[in-house]
Amino acid sequence: MIHVIIGTRAQIIKMAPVMKELEERGIDYNFIFLAQHKETIYEILAQFGLKHPNIVIGDLNKDITNVKDMIFWSIRILIYGFFRRKKIFQNDKKGIVLIHGDAPPLFLGGVIAKFQKLKVAQIEAGLRSFNYFNPFPEEITRVFSAKTGLIDMFFCQDEKAILNAASYKKISFCTHYNTILDSLRLAEKNSTNNKTAETSEKFAIASLHRFETISKKGKLQQVVDVLIKISKKIKVLFILHPPTRVALEKNNLYDLLAKESACQLLPRLGFFEFNQILRKAEFMITDGGSNQEECFYLGTPCLLLRSETERMEGLNSNVVLSKFNTAIIDDFVANYSTYKKDPISKKVSPSRFIVDQLKEFI
Repeated sequence: MIHVIIGTRAQIIKMAPVMKELEERGIDYNFIFLAQHKETIYEILAQFGLKHPNIVIGDLNKDITNVKDMIFWSIRILIYGFFRRKKIFQNDKKGIVLIHGDAPPLFLGGVIAKFQKLKVAQIEAGLRSFNYFNPFPEEITRVFSAKTGLIDMFFCQDEKAILNAASYKKISFCTHYNTILDSLRLAEKNSTNNKTAETSEKFAIASLHRFETISKKGKLQQVVDVLIKISKKIKVLFILHPPTRVALEKNNLYDLLAKESACQLLPRLGFFEFNQILRKAEFMITDGGSNQEECFYLGTPCLLLRSETERMEGLNSNVVLSKFNTAIIDDFVANYSTYKKDPISKKVSPSRFIVDQLKEFI
């Protein structure tokens, strides 16, 4: 049997096409939700036309956004996972558990899968920054999960990731692209009208949420200064993740942005709505790995407000790693149109490839 463990919004968005592929082939799967993110989850499932979870674990009835809640939530999942493992995995002893990426549900899901002695496959595997604190805690999560032997099968999105996974001497596959490519196609196919995307005015999108970006006032102040400077050249739609808004308010930076007429602050959007806006934006400013990939696949110019990135998508093409260098940022904003590329049009499906490799477990 196939089990799918998901805990965050990003994981659902990237795993949705894999789950759709299973459903379209008439393959039943056990959907286990760890509830690290609660807000808008069922809305996302509805947009993709996916079933509700078979079981929910660790639900604190809110998003897990701070260390204290994270510790309590993790302990709760591990205790429940150990004592209720047969119930969670429907007494299956020969199946495989699919887990995505590098968020905490990767490690927690791997541990409870091993309680039941099941194999574990990691999708979006093999990414490495070789810096445990950047990105944090993602690098620690993915390295520790692999080194402790929790992962039996790696689905890597490029050859560099394959090389990183090779040292663990487990089964590895190269999907060549991330499953979010399939997610973008599903979003385009099922898109509806969005008033924000209908504007005739040129605009850029900003979305910043990483721990290393918002946890220190100095770095956050630097980001705000960059956005204000860019908004003098072009309208900026700053899409605020809840932790980002909290950090801005805590550091007295929210009002500084709000008074800028060309910097519009928006609440977090659904994936389909965001996809529509991204397709019409002149460029994107972000610190997010998923956003970097989305921009690469859509051909949208992307300014990465990070010092380093473990993802290769779009680098030396339409994605510019700023390293917070003023000259690099200014050059990108002045010449962003030269970074515009054609969308990826290859008729490949990472999600279909992944399901093809799971035949022995179906």
